[in-house]
Amino acid sequence: MGQWQKLRKGEKGILGITAFIVLTLMARNFWNIETEKTKDKGIPYYTTASASLSQEAMSIYQRNDCSECHSLWAVRNILRADVPAPKLDGIGSIRTGGEAWFYRYFSASNPQTILPSRLKKRWRMPSYSEMSEHDRHILAKYMASLKVKDWYLEETRKAEYEKLTGKIYHADTSSNN
Repeated sequence: MGQWQKLRKGEKGILGITAFIVLTLMARNFWNIETEKTKDKGIPYYTTASASLSQEAMSIYQRNDCSECHSLWAVRNILRADVPAPKLDGIGSIRTGGEAWFYRYFSASNPQTILPSRLKKRWRMPSYSEMSEHDRHILAKYMASLKVKDWYLEETRKAEYEKLTGKIYHADTSSNN
């Protein structure tokens, strides 16, 4: 007597329904894969920084606990996941002032005068005006090097705008300082 014959009528029904569901889901997934029109475009973020600039900037980034509020390359302090600070991935593509803008921002005694934030005071961007000029230049150069591919630029602008303002993004309301 085979295993199938040892099953009760109800067990056969459950097994049949389960097999049907699994086969249906497999067929649907196969169909989606075969008919998918858009290809994965890959990771939209990249940097134009040299390895030595990246290494020096990341050292400054870590010393100043920037990951307490920001994420970079999808790395964020999971204990601080509730802090609504913008991601830094692609930030160099949305600041038209480039390295000079970032240097001015990091040198300001109150960065909110340059880029207002709705965040509570304890989560707002601190001033790095006391940081050495060299370190501010390195950090500014690195932040300016963090780019996003053109096809993802609007999504990056949207994410930063909504984090900073708490408002819904519309392409015409974006500030591209």
